[in-house]
Amino acid sequence: MEAFAVAIYRHLAKLHPSMSEDYISLAEKESSHISFWTSFLKRRGVKAAVQAPNRIKLSGYKIAIRLLGSGLTLRIMERSEASSVNLYASLLSNSDITEEERVGIQRILEDELVHEEEFIKKQSEIGDFMTYIKDAVLGLNDGLVEILSVTTGLVGVYGSPYAVALGSLVVGIAGALSMGISTYTSSRSQRQVHQGIMSRLASASRHVTWVFKDRVKQNAIDKGYSEELASNIAEETASNPSRLSNFIVEVEYGLKEKTLGIPSRAALYAGGANLAGAMIPLAPYFFTSDIKTALILSLGFATIFLAVTGLLVSLLANVSARTKVVEMVITGLGSATVSYIIGWLASVLLGTRVV
Repeated sequence: MEAFAVAIYRHLAKLHPSMSEDYISLAEKESSHISFWTSFLKRRGVKAAVQAPNRIKLSGYKIAIRLLGSGLTLRIMERSEASSVNLYASLLSNSDITEEERVGIQRILEDELVHEEEFIKKQSEIGDFMTYIKDAVLGLNDGLVEILSVTTGLVGVYGSPYAVALGSLVVGIAGALSMGISTYTSSRSQRQVHQGIMSRLASASRHVTWVFKDRVKQNAIDKGYSEELASNIAEETASNPSRLSNFIVEVEYGLKEKTLGIPSRAALYAGGANLAGAMIPLAPYFFTSDIKTALILSLGFATIFLAVTGLLVSLLANVSARTKVVEMVITGLGSATVSYIIGWLASVLLGTRVV
């Protein structure tokens, strides 16, 4: 894992010259970890050889960097290293290690949990994609599942792939417009609510500071801080009216300025991703005259992208990737199956099937 990380950071250093020093620094840290573990094992009679990174895996990550950006790709890599972090932590409780080794392991843990995490967060804040990725993922999944269900349902009604394609295309475009508009309305409303609350609290925090200071203190006490420390936190927070109002808005209302985004951009990402998602199960019906072939290809493409979407959702929600991927695939294909049955029954009952 350490050797793989070295290869990734060196690749990123070449890809982003402006940040090459940061990436090279991280690669050097990983290299020092390799040296430490090699010596650690050697002292215990184990000859350790550093394995070259798997070329296929490395190529996959390089593609992911291009498609998802370095921030999200590094987050994926970080998730894969979770088991090594648990191993390092367990070694610290082992009485068989020397004090020098204990210090070395603690340094590695610090690198893994603090330095890399800070760097990944920094990277994740760069660019619009990371700001609006939730809107994009939601739009992509919604468009994919919706049109997969529609196309599969229409296969049960019509025997012509072109009829399925045209009908589904209309639904897909309408769905993308609807997603974009609803995202814009939701994002704009949320921003207006945030601005209204901030305006009201900013004024109140200047004139009745003590009211909000008591709320800050109580919040700290509820989190387990001592009364003395809670009082100090409240005093420091209340010394700046802007900081005080921001604290109340974030803690009591759950609103953060940096998470709101720009409504028009959120709409563009959500609507565009929705249309892109819709085209995944729809495309095969435009390129083949055989309805069964189109259906099989459509289900195959949809399954792959449902799995990818599940992976992205798992990263955003910090849940098990395997569980989320299985959940997304089963629900998506399940919806398509039900839609097909409904379409087939409708064609039988109404005599509408066209060949």
